[in-house]
Amino acid sequence: MDEILDLLIIGAGPAGLSAADAAAREGLSYLVIEKGTIANTIRQYPVGRTLFSTPNELEMREGALQPIREKPTREELLSHYIHFVLDNDLRINTGEEVFDVERSDAEGFVLRTRSVRARDHEKTYRARTILFAIGAMEHPRWLNVPGEDLPKVHHRFVEPYAYIRKDALVVGGGNSAAEAALFLSEEGVRTTMAIWRDDWENRDPKAGAMKHWVRSPLEREIAEGRLRVILYKHIDEVTAREVTLTTETGEKRTIPNDVVFVLVGSDADLTLLKKLGVQTAPGKLTEVPVYDSETFETNVPGIYVAGHFTNARHIKAAIDVPRKIVPLIAQSLRTTVGV
Repeated sequence: MDEILDLLIIGAGPAGLSAADAAAREGLSYLVIEKGTIANTIRQYPVGRTLFSTPNELEMREGALQPIREKPTREELLSHYIHFVLDNDLRINTGEEVFDVERSDAEGFVLRTRSVRARDHEKTYRARTILFAIGAMEHPRWLNVPGEDLPKVHHRFVEPYAYIRKDALVVGGGNSAAEAALFLSEEGVRTTMAIWRDDWENRDPKAGAMKHWVRSPLEREIAEGRLRVILYKHIDEVTAREVTLTTETGEKRTIPNDVVFVLVGSDADLTLLKKLGVQTAPGKLTEVPVYDSETFETNVPGIYVAGHFTNARHIKAAIDVPRKIVPLIAQSLRTTVGV
């Protein structure tokens, strides 16, 4: 395309939507490219999930998110973000994946995309600056044990209803694993949760402890005999009907099951950032790009980052950061190219 965009935003989650809104307010020419759907990460949350955060930490405009209860559900938040896009007529291409990006010899960057549905349908874009708002759920982490590639093993949990009166094993120690085990148990699935002792005994929210409103009903399910918890050391093998694990005491145990959920976290896809030469470093949980703490610009001029795959991991930060840095991007462009 002949147009040179001032800002191309990769990702239409809370950070990408906030950046698009800020870019429109600054009068920048912009476009959001999203290979999934609007708020795709939220859409991958379990059906009916209640968010941990209050409306003021999630909403795009003050007072705009009004859930029926104290905290919004997945569906209420999805509707809020979608209507924010519609009401503000934000420029977003969904179902389109950026597969290559490089610095142009002339001005800015050249990006190539393809349609998720028609892989041979490609487009080329030029942009002066790029904001990566790609989220951190692209690559679910694997245990890398024999049998983990069997069809009964899943690395994301959506809903319990296909597994009623069946045996399920949930492996993991964070909120996602705890919620999955709780939802399964509450809906009549014979559920076992395998968790490390450090995770089970962790009560510090800042250290990733499961939220108390998840732990309390989880412990009730345990007390009433519907949910079993095993403190394990490692998973040994998955077979068609069983999982063999080693407990923290070194005992070998075989757990019969029909389905296994391995929910031990996920990582962002940093491939394109690294291709551009962006430096990365170990973060609290995973590898993150290196960026300026004020501008969120990386070591590659014109490449910015925001959202859950940075060190500003909360949704509120994902919304607030673009409101801070997009005006700085606009100011820089006005100075250098007279935008």
